[in-house]
Amino acid sequence: MNHPDKGETAFGVYVHWPFCMAKCPYCDFNSHVRHEQVDQPRFAAAFAREMATMRERSGQRTVSSIFLGGGTPSLMQPETVASVLDEIARKWHVPDDIEITLEANPTSVEADRFRGYRAAGVNRVSLGVQALNDPDLRRLGRMHNVDEALAAIRLAREIFPRLSFDLIYARPDQTIEAWREELARAISYAADHLSLYQLTIEEGTPFYNLWKAGKLVTPDGDHAAALYTETQDVTARHGLPAYEISNHAVPGAESQHNLVYWRYGEYVGVGPGAHGRFIENGTRIVTVTERHPESWVQQVETNGHGVVEEEILTHEQEGDEFLLMGLRLVEGIDLARYERLTGHSVKEKRVVSLAEQGLIEYIGNSRIRTTPEGAIVLNAVIADLAA
Repeated sequence: MNHPDKGETAFGVYVHWPFCMAKCPYCDFNSHVRHEQVDQPRFAAAFAREMATMRERSGQRTVSSIFLGGGTPSLMQPETVASVLDEIARKWHVPDDIEITLEANPTSVEADRFRGYRAAGVNRVSLGVQALNDPDLRRLGRMHNVDEALAAIRLAREIFPRLSFDLIYARPDQTIEAWREELARAISYAADHLSLYQLTIEEGTPFYNLWKAGKLVTPDGDHAAALYTETQDVTARHGLPAYEISNHAVPGAESQHNLVYWRYGEYVGVGPGAHGRFIENGTRIVTVTERHPESWVQQVETNGHGVVEEEILTHEQEGDEFLLMGLRLVEGIDLARYERLTGHSVKEKRVVSLAEQGLIEYIGNSRIRTTPEGAIVLNAVIADLAA
């Protein structure tokens, strides 16, 4: 079962729309609430301007996937989305059949707008559903209820060739039985892809403050691990096996854009707070743009880009990132590629020791992957291999 390492040629374009209707209490993403109208033509012009700079730096490339993330990209007018996609096609070579994903919230779903996105070229939508029961949706600070979520799923299935939606589990007081039922219900609505994330408490969020004060109790490690194992079993039984720690798909329907990240491909990041990683003059560089939306726009208008941080990665750092991303995948990693990136092989002793502990396994001659047991302690496995 030897996979070609597509990561070496993949090139994605990520565009960040930073605005939301409300800030969820668990979210530490770069998202902002604005009570007055956002000047969308101004932002569209700034996206185009920053793309021109990124195109100069990356050179002519063939795009393998486009992802409009956020924030809430479904707050964009279809005209804004069309202008962004047209601009990408002007800057790089965009084949007709590539995956173009837009993230949407069930609250900002209107049939006309969805049809407008489809006409603009979007062919995959990712819906932030998060839970299929109303009390938990309220607790998670979501603006939609279950009925609205299901209506959004139905509409998306009707209009877009491909659909994914997200759920959060390991929520306070969640039992394995309740999650099993909710997950089975979710799968009955899913088209071909589900993203299932454990609730993590991120510093700087309202949930963190509640958790710190003892007012929010999340499942302990054992219960969270049991919920994770249940998730793997239920999805595999229903034909949506995991292909990555938190992502499940009908074989062949994996998120092509996320595979660019996990297979350690290249991508440019455009928009407030976007990250990019691409090869420039033979070295892999990291770019990070200004997070604050209005400051980002001003910087782009003045300088042609909003990049505020940049780093040239050493071969060693590339190797570490390659392990960090690739070992999340069920297909695992190609050790020969690790060697090409770093100039040396992974320490055989460590691989053997982790294999003896049942945490990783060989696939064929030069690939390794984590076992289900290893996936639960993934960070420890990566730290061991990278040491």
